[in-house]
Amino acid sequence: MYRPPNDVIFIDLNSCFATIEQQARPMLRGRPVAITNRITPNACVIAASYEAKARGVKVGMRRREAEALCRDLVFAETEPSKYIYVHQKLRHIMEDYSADVVMKSIDEGVINLAAAPPHIRTRDRAAIGREIKQRLLAEVGDWMRCNVGISSNRFLAKLAGELHKPDGLDEITAKNQRAIFATLKLTDLPGINIRMERRLNAVNIFTPLQFLDADEATLVKFVCKSIDGTKWYQRLRGIEVDDWQSDIKTVGRQYVMESRNLTRRETEARILHLAEDVGYRLRSKGLYARGVYAWTYGYDDIYAHRAHLTPAVFNTDVEICQIARQLFADLPSPVRIIGITLYKLQNHPEPQQTFWQEQANRRTHLCTASDAINLRFGARTIHSADSYGTDHVKTKISFGSVRYLDHSLT
Repeated sequence: MYRPPNDVIFIDLNSCFATIEQQARPMLRGRPVAITNRITPNACVIAASYEAKARGVKVGMRRREAEALCRDLVFAETEPSKYIYVHQKLRHIMEDYSADVVMKSIDEGVINLAAAPPHIRTRDRAAIGREIKQRLLAEVGDWMRCNVGISSNRFLAKLAGELHKPDGLDEITAKNQRAIFATLKLTDLPGINIRMERRLNAVNIFTPLQFLDADEATLVKFVCKSIDGTKWYQRLRGIEVDDWQSDIKTVGRQYVMESRNLTRRETEARILHLAEDVGYRLRSKGLYARGVYAWTYGYDDIYAHRAHLTPAVFNTDVEICQIARQLFADLPSPVRIIGITLYKLQNHPEPQQTFWQEQANRRTHLCTASDAINLRFGARTIHSADSYGTDHVKTKISFGSVRYLDHSLT
């Protein structure tokens, strides 16, 4: 089987949120740091520095559990503007090497050198990786580290990037792949979870080398029972099968309420803050929605939800807030968590004119002007009076999606 050249470079920022905080705040360098979305007794660790990981602190731990393992653990609250800045700096560095750059998450990106200019394509791949590391130090900060993985497809490049954390640089080629696979477990391979491991074990595949040596028919008929078996057969042999982007199906946000003693008016202000935020995200992608889904999670652990589907699409804050108000009015209170999701998305408005077209046009023009101001001067420079006093409802920056990180969402 033909194997493409090693044109794929995978970049992974080490302990992204924690390292960025250590870069921005030198007093945290060398100390165990845990990042949380809010400093409260029940705070949850969403990222940990390598110093904290060495002491047993893991993502998902509650504050008390983490502090029991590491008494001198420093908790820091997330500051999304920092992470967006570093994400964008990394992307701009990567784009200097190829026109084909895809950010897979806030801390991971892939460069396809097949789309690079000739003077880049002829360079040694490891030399490019080392140069990117140096540029990250010089252009972002001297505490920043990244792993670099090089191979012929995204799967193997990501695996190479995970071999020697932190600050590693590895390349998987046709010549050294078997030797590397011999040192790994099945669950060391990206995408192989316990469930997939059990499927492989059921056909006597217990190691990555046995997985590599398995025939395509076995993977299709007995392991995956679908065309995914063919994809795994090709993926393991360096053929690119993961070069695709999924469409945006929904746009949503949720918020954990800071107190159970909030008034109905204060709760509504937070709901409208979320509505304005998802509206901006929707418009930033040139999309329109037809449905709004609202949900709450109460202190009694009861989940409640309502949904509304409109005959015509919408994307302005006025429309989203109006529907959100109606939906949340029917949901119980007080609540511990609130959430709002826009669904039934499409990338074009309705072609027909309505009797209220002039009013609709005014709403659209108002949103366009507000978005331009907020993008230039910072999020919530302009917002509705009804969501006043909710600037602390910060946007959470997740590791799994970068769809909105090129916009001002702090």
